[in-house]
Amino acid sequence: MNRSRLLMIGVVALALGAFVSFAVYRNLQSRSGSNTPPGAEVVVAAGDLSIGVKLEDKDVKVVRFPAEDLPAGSFSKKSLVVGRGVILPIAKGEFILPNKLAGENAGSGLPSLIPRGMRAVSVRVNEVVSVAGFVQPGTRVDVLLTGNPTGATEQQTTTVLENVAVIATGQRLERNSAGDPQMTPVITLLVSPEDAQKLTLASAQGRIQLSLRNPLDTREEDLASVKTGTLYRNGPAPPPAPSRPRPKRTEAPPPPSVYTVEVIRGNKQDITKF
Repeated sequence: MNRSRLLMIGVVALALGAFVSFAVYRNLQSRSGSNTPPGAEVVVAAGDLSIGVKLEDKDVKVVRFPAEDLPAGSFSKKSLVVGRGVILPIAKGEFILPNKLAGENAGSGLPSLIPRGMRAVSVRVNEVVSVAGFVQPGTRVDVLLTGNPTGATEQQTTTVLENVAVIATGQRLERNSAGDPQMTPVITLLVSPEDAQKLTLASAQGRIQLSLRNPLDTREEDLASVKTGTLYRNGPAPPPAPSRPRPKRTEAPPPPSVYTVEVIRGNKQDITKF
């Protein structure tokens, strides 16, 4: 009898201890959960994404993040970003944001990098024209033209376009992270439709040269064309401009020395001279 009673007491004590432990665990879990802010789902990059890549399901993942810390415009579903092109580099774990993606149905690669109203025009270059290979995607250049204008007796160099963005070198849409020069036979510039016409005509009219500029220097200069004669300090002086005969001036006749005023009052007429 005593043995059965002791066994019964042990079972009850064990059950009571398990119940108390479970109640304490639920209480602690509810307290810790109340202190944690509710999370929201957000799409991030599953790996490093380069420019021009078309996003696939494996390239992104969904994680939970505190809602108040999410950036504006972040996506919550993979379906909203899969199939869109990347126009800015995205690092692993970085939020996928609208300003880093091409528009919907804009595709991927080079076409997705061209904003509306702009054009991508490629020009053939060599080591000299491409500034020893330092013209890379993301840099800005001026386009210079050297040629003989119609009716000119000497060559001239003029700046055709200023502050033009380089969008690609060869088939590369992203610059070398080390900054090393890269030699390519073709460079693609991002220009307006009007500037695309100027660039195409300049390539056919003479030799073009790219002038690399600081990306912070966006000022445009109103430069006059440089002629061959201005390069030589002791060169022959330019011929004087032909003189045109001056037109003869017709002098006005001298004013009369006497003025006559005639006044009529009824039948009476008075004439006065001054």
